[in-house]
Amino acid sequence: MATPRVLILRAPGANCDAEAQFAFETAGAVADRVHINRLREQPALLQRYQILVVPGGFTYGDDVAAGKILANQLSCFLGDALRRFRDAEKLVLGICNGFQALLKAGLLTPPDDDGPLATLAHNESGRFQDRWITLQALPGRCPFLTGIDRMHVPIAHGEGRFVCREEWILQGLEQAGQVVLKYAPGADDDGRPANPNGSQGDVAGLCDPTGRVLGLMPHPERHVLPTQHPRWTRTGLAPEGEGLALFRNAVRFFTDNP
Repeated sequence: MATPRVLILRAPGANCDAEAQFAFETAGAVADRVHINRLREQPALLQRYQILVVPGGFTYGDDVAAGKILANQLSCFLGDALRRFRDAEKLVLGICNGFQALLKAGLLTPPDDDGPLATLAHNESGRFQDRWITLQALPGRCPFLTGIDRMHVPIAHGEGRFVCREEWILQGLEQAGQVVLKYAPGADDDGRPANPNGSQGDVAGLCDPTGRVLGLMPHPERHVLPTQHPRWTRTGLAPEGEGLALFRNAVRFFTDNP
């Protein structure tokens, strides 16, 4: 097929949209940054694209809760358009604040009669965490993670602790193959806990039952170039940043399956 097109959703307070655009363009896609007000006015605009990205940042100042206001906009004004997009076998990616928004909008784990199954709460440490971590990938059916075993990428969040309403919910998500990324010990942890926020089950990323909607707290778009790694001058220059494979996988999902 033609070069895949990516819509990167902008909203007040989003601040990683340019990095997400660069990552996808480096991976071979055409990427546009589109404000949510424009998409609300023209929901059909979404159908021109193959990949939707909700990037990181602090949308609407994270008032109420991180990503909650954006989540309400997604579910109330764009819910039908997003479900059609997903059901057309297209891809959705939420990074950090985008993960918070997708989860709270019910696009990863739809709520039941008792409410949301899971949320992203304040870090167990009670403070913002900004450092590099190692991820273990459990790709399953998630096309974003095909062929990926581990990634070393940065985190930057204050509300990244994944918590399920009941223990059995986490067990069900794991059995269903929806827990696709976990925090793992890495060489650069400097003696600090590998799990930076106290997430239940070390969960760092979750996909929906189809595998085509992925949310993750770490920032793969911030490790696309090898020189973005803080230790590249000591460990040597790698061919590329470890986060680039995720974006290349998304592009290949369409170019290899026209």
